[in-house]
Parts: sequence; structure tokens; C-alpha cells
Amino acid sequence: MAHYKAADSKREQFRRYLEKSGVLDTLTKVLVALYEEPEKPNSALDFLKHHLGASTPENPEIELLRVELAETKEKYEAVVEENKKLKAKLAQYEPPQEEKRAE
Repeated sequence: MAHYKAADSKREQFRRYLEKSGVLDTLTKVLVALYEEPEKPNSALDFLKHHLGASTPENPEIELLRVELAETKEKYEAVVEENKKLKAKLAQYEPPQEEKRAE
């Protein structure tokens, strides 16, 4: 009987841990979303993976790709700004469009 109570106690501790960490709420929300889905997906497991994986990346490569994307966006913005400056500088040395047509 003592062994049975120990198992219940561990189970209850684990349940409280899951509840405190938000796991139970998240699982409940995803399962409710699946229940309310008008057209049930072919794979309920894929549905769960997709909805649970949306909040946390499964793979460290995803985070590396996000960092790389952010760096690439910064470089792109810098190039666009440099392009604007160079166009303005070039415009100083080119005759206006009306003078070109008159020639």
C-alpha cells in the first residue's frame, strides 16, 4: 500500500509541475483547436506538432537561420541606402533629362 501512495504522490507532483509550467494549458488549447477544426486533418499528430512547434523551434538550425536572415536584412537596408546616396551623387554630374532630349 505504501508503494501505491508513493506512486500517486509522484504522479500528483508531476501533474502540478505540468500545470505550473503551462504545459497543460497549451495542450488543452491545441486539443480544443483540433476538436473545433471543421475539417479534421489526415494526421492529428502532424496537427499537434505544427501547433506546438509554432511557439518553439524544434531545431537549432532554425534559430541560426533567423539570425542569418536578420543580418541579411540589415545588409540589404545598408545597400539600399548606399544606392540612394550614389544615385543622388550621380544626379549632380548628369545633365537634367530635358537637356538630354534637346540634344
